[in-house]
Amino acid sequence: MARKMLQPWSRDAWDLVRQQHGVVSRSQLLALGLGGEAIEHRIASGRLHRLWAGVYAVGRPETSRHGRLMAAVLSCGSEAQASHGSAGWLWGMVAWRGVIDIVVPHRVVRRRAGIRVHRRCDLDPEQARRVNGIPVTDPVSTLIDMACDLRDAPLEKAIREADRLGLVDPETLLTTLEGIPRRPGTGRLRRLLESETFSLTDSELEQRFLRLVRATHLPPPRTQVLLNGYRVDFYWPELGLVVETDGLRYHRTPSQQRRDRLRDQVHSAAGLMPMRFTAAQVRFEPRRTKAMLIAVASRLESRR
Repeated sequence: MARKMLQPWSRDAWDLVRQQHGVVSRSQLLALGLGGEAIEHRIASGRLHRLWAGVYAVGRPETSRHGRLMAAVLSCGSEAQASHGSAGWLWGMVAWRGVIDIVVPHRVVRRRAGIRVHRRCDLDPEQARRVNGIPVTDPVSTLIDMACDLRDAPLEKAIREADRLGLVDPETLLTTLEGIPRRPGTGRLRRLLESETFSLTDSELEQRFLRLVRATHLPPPRTQVLLNGYRVDFYWPELGLVVETDGLRYHRTPSQQRRDRLRDQVHSAAGLMPMRFTAAQVRFEPRRTKAMLIAVASRLESRR
């Protein structure tokens, strides 16, 4: 039997369906030249499966998470984008939450079962990004939106994931927030970032750390002493322990980090134990900081 030739629109349609994770909209099929009666025939014969009004899964009703999210975007119009937790999942910042979030420009969109539709009058479709072919809000907007839904701990984790993935670092995020119009989520995200990226002067940080040390059994350390060619923050010569405190939690350039690693390596080569604490640890996690300091000091003490 001669192989049946695919019509041109069929090849285009299948290419589009593959790009869209197995889903397609009615308007897209019409634009490809498939008539209304042909669409209805494919629905009746089980070749198209309705997901939302005017959006179909092709071939079988089951879709992947990417396919369902793509279908939700298509169902909300050409300017719609995945947002909030759905965008966070696409970017890899958070786990899949089951709720589909879509943002549209400030206009009326019918309610759709299983989709949480958000409206933003300043949404610019031209600035939409694409992840796996799905229109999605940019990483900064995604974090702002998630700040409306997430508690502090998971939101902070999302910020760290965005930083780890190279999407946006906390310093750039904070700077960007200062230059954009205020909207839900910006204030809370800024407050969290400021608590995480705050700075302390050397003297303020030294005083806080020394107060923390006084609450332990450790003797007072020597401060700001020259050791192995470097000025160190705190030094216990009887323990061979060197502690450095970083005044900035996030604002450290790669060159600064390389220099810090070299300092630690030089002290280690000299038989000393280097430790580092961030200003945020000293201020917000004093119990954990003290516990770590005591544990290391006790181990060093037992070896001497």
